[in-house]
Amino acid sequence: MAMSVSLLLLPIRVWACACCAYPGEYQIGFEKPNAYILSLMKRMRLGTMADRFVSDAEPDEGPIGLAHPVESYSLSGSLVGNVWKLTFRNGDESGTLNLPLPAKMLRYAADIHDGQTIGGDSRKPLLYKEWRFEGEVNGTGFFKAGIVARTKYFLVLQGRGNNCDTAEDFTHWRLKITGKKSDYSFYGELSPPVPEKENE
Repeated sequence: MAMSVSLLLLPIRVWACACCAYPGEYQIGFEKPNAYILSLMKRMRLGTMADRFVSDAEPDEGPIGLAHPVESYSLSGSLVGNVWKLTFRNGDESGTLNLPLPAKMLRYAADIHDGQTIGGDSRKPLLYKEWRFEGEVNGTGFFKAGIVARTKYFLVLQGRGNNCDTAEDFTHWRLKITGKKSDYSFYGELSPPVPEKENE
């Protein structure tokens, strides 16, 4: 009888640990955004504010290719079709960046040994995660003048979780634009994802 119970429980345990992360976990690699990943991204919404990254190394004249720069913008952004559409506003001025999804994204997940765990179990670290996207960008409004041929974007979605990705795992983002006439970056938070039923 005991053996029968053990055999019945085995599939449940295997299923339960399919998403488990383990101490020392490290994953990095390129992959094509499949239907599941696309479904998660369609639920994601960038937060309502974007901060411009400013460091001591920024030129005295400010960021390159960004007209009338300020430190913070209101923002609306989500995946529309296969393009991230990000609209930034500063009072009456606005600009939109269109970031087409690349053929492959880079997925990264690692135990960063900071003591954060899942359910308080030291054997199940809370992984730090990134989804990274790179490609050519086009823009309108106060972005337009700085975006010429082969201007690139680098978008990173950041979060924490186990080995199974969910839309809720990702909480922050960072975007860098670089080209012959552009060099600037933004960062911010992701809003709570759209419920699955609303996204159907």
